[in-house]
Amino acid sequence: MRTISLMNTISDKGTAVFDETYTYAQNAENPDAIMVRSADLHNLDYTDNLKAIARAGAGVNNIDLDECTKRGIAVFNTPGANANAVKELVIAGLLLASRDLYHGMEWVNTQAGSETLAKDVEKQKKKYAGNEIAGKSLGVIGLGAIGSKLANTALHLDMNVLGYDPYLSVDSALKLSRWINHKKDLKSLLEEADFVSLHLPLLDSTRGMINKETIAQMKDGVKILNFARGGLVNDDDILEALDSGKVALYVTDFPDGKLAGHPHVIGLPHLGASSAESEENCAVQAAKELRSYLEEGSIINSVNLPNVSLELKTPYRLGVIHENKPKVLSRSSDIISANGANIENLLNKSRGDISYSIFDLEERPSDEAIAAIEAIPEVIRVNLFEKEA
Repeated sequence: MRTISLMNTISDKGTAVFDETYTYAQNAENPDAIMVRSADLHNLDYTDNLKAIARAGAGVNNIDLDECTKRGIAVFNTPGANANAVKELVIAGLLLASRDLYHGMEWVNTQAGSETLAKDVEKQKKKYAGNEIAGKSLGVIGLGAIGSKLANTALHLDMNVLGYDPYLSVDSALKLSRWINHKKDLKSLLEEADFVSLHLPLLDSTRGMINKETIAQMKDGVKILNFARGGLVNDDDILEALDSGKVALYVTDFPDGKLAGHPHVIGLPHLGASSAESEENCAVQAAKELRSYLEEGSIINSVNLPNVSLELKTPYRLGVIHENKPKVLSRSSDIISANGANIENLLNKSRGDISYSIFDLEERPSDEAIAAIEAIPEVIRVNLFEKEA
């Protein structure tokens, strides 16, 4: 029986993916795997039994990836599962930034009980008229699952779409309309965009990327939308730009004390992926990733280990997580062979300094053989998988 610890409330559709060979509960003790949404796991008390963590969402800033990698714990996310929900909210953000709907609604709410509201509306509405988004230029920084959906949708709203992503994947590129104007450098996008929308992960290289220098490259009166991660924008620099009028409006799904209440900031309470459909999609995808790994050692959508997918056709499989160094594969093979087991299939993939090797076997390797592989200095973890009858 495998145990899954739920660190947040997880959609029933997600937990329904697990069959009778699994148990799951909130904060279960000594779990084989963890499912999490937003709970902070940086101070997690790791157990030797913990093999995997699945984040029901895209960002993994709440997980200590370095520590998990050192312990051979596979960390998964669910790219694309919440993409439509975030895309729709960004479209709403574009409309909020263009037409002053927010302040218009605020004014209407102050008129409760007014007998002259219909007449007063005609006088007041000019204050909130705003502009249309058709014909304006939208700069999308990051063309992954969400950014590509936004870019394509904005074209159908008659916007001129500029895209920038130096790490654009083949899959994402194939999904993009040919009418999107791909920029080779960020500066040229910033110089042309009326709206700038951020859709990239928070890394050391992207933290605070919207700052004095990059804001200075933008049009006067630009409007910035951040539905990716709060740390991408330097709060002090964006506030200075808002006060000067260089940036007309900042729409963010990650408000904080410095930004809340500013007249030119529209802050939303991190609603990007908070649709019922998105939560279900993320939970189902995360549960499937865990089952695939725990049952057959296939790694799909890992953020810290190589992605390896191979159907388990033999009775047994060894999954060896190890440093990407010479002779680990041959030494492991020698130990298995010396144990009298024949290797039917072998697959090895690397991701930076980490490698993952799969050995498919007809005979069960002895405990002594597994211990001998674990004793190889470069080996981090060995998992044994058995094909279910």
